[in-house]
Amino acid sequence: MNSMLPMPRENFRIALEGKQPQGLVPHFELRFFPTMEVFGRVHPQHRNYDQWDQMSERERQLHRKDMADLLVKIAENFHHSAILLSNACTPHSYATRVDEYVRQIEHIREISSEKYFLLHHGDATFAIPPGDKITEFSYRIIDDSSGLKKDAQKAIDNAIEIAEKYFVGSGLDGFALCSDYCFNSGPFLSPSQFSEFIAPYLEQLIKAYRDMGFYVIKHSDGNIMPIIDQIVQCKPHALHSLDPQGGVDIAEVKKRFGNEVCLIGNVNCGLLGNGTDEQCVESVRYALRNGMPRGGYILSTSNCIYTGMNPERYELMLKVWQEEGCS
Repeated sequence: MNSMLPMPRENFRIALEGKQPQGLVPHFELRFFPTMEVFGRVHPQHRNYDQWDQMSERERQLHRKDMADLLVKIAENFHHSAILLSNACTPHSYATRVDEYVRQIEHIREISSEKYFLLHHGDATFAIPPGDKITEFSYRIIDDSSGLKKDAQKAIDNAIEIAEKYFVGSGLDGFALCSDYCFNSGPFLSPSQFSEFIAPYLEQLIKAYRDMGFYVIKHSDGNIMPIIDQIVQCKPHALHSLDPQGGVDIAEVKKRFGNEVCLIGNVNCGLLGNGTDEQCVESVRYALRNGMPRGGYILSTSNCIYTGMNPERYELMLKVWQEEGCS
C-alpha cells in the first residue's frame, strides 16, 4: 500500500487542483478520535490544558512534541495524505495563542519532513449558532442587520490578519473552513439570507487565503444542496463532507460541479457506526465510483472518525479503498 502513495502531500495537492494523482486517490480524515483504542493515548482534543500557563516551558515542550507525534502516527497508520492541526495546548482562543499552532507545524515537519499536507482551522464566517444564541441571531437578522454585517466583516478581517502574520512562510499548506451551515433538513439560513450574511464574507476569506498561496477546503455537514452553488462560486479548492445523511449525493455533485471544485467525503458516517458491513462497503464503493472519474476527489467519511466508532469499521473502509481506489 505504501508503494502506491509515494508523495501524500503532493498527491493531495494534485487532487485539490482537480487533477488525478497516480495510484490510490488520496485519503484524509478531519479527525481520528479513537486514539486510546489504537495507540493507548488520549487524543489532544480530549485533553485538559487548563493549567497550561502554570506549566514549565519544559513541560509545555513535551506536550507539544507528544501532540505532533500522535498526529503523525495517526496519519502514518491510516495512510492519510493530510493532517489537521490539533488544539494548541491551550484553552484560550485561536486568535490569542495562534503561535502554538506554528510551533506544532515546526514539530510535525521535524518528525515527518514534507510528507504530509498540513491544514489549520480558519473559518470566520457565521455558523449555526448554539441553541442559547440562535434566537438572538435570528432577531439580529431583522433588527440589526447592519450590525451583524459589521461583525461578519470584523471576523473576516481578523482571520486574514492572523493568517498574514503567523502562517505565511510557516510551512502550513492550507485552511479547513469548518463553520457548519446546515442541518440534515437544509441550511440554517434561507438561500437569500445566506447570500447576504455569509457568502460575501466567505468569498472574501477564500480569496485572501488563496492570494497568500494557501489551499482552502470548505466543510459543512448536512444538506448543503440549497446553497451549494453559492459556496462553489466562492471558489474553495474543495468541498467536504458531502453528507449523505443530509441527502447529498456525490454523483449529483460531481455531475454539476466536478469541473469546478475537488470533492472530499460522502462515505456515510452513520453506516460506519450502525450499519452492516455490507452497507459500509457499498457506501465506500459508491463514493469512490462517483468521486474518482476525471480526478479531483479525496476519499473521506462524511464527518470524521468519531469517538465511539469501532476502528474495525474504519479498517474495512480502508480495505475497500486499497482494493478499489486506484484511478
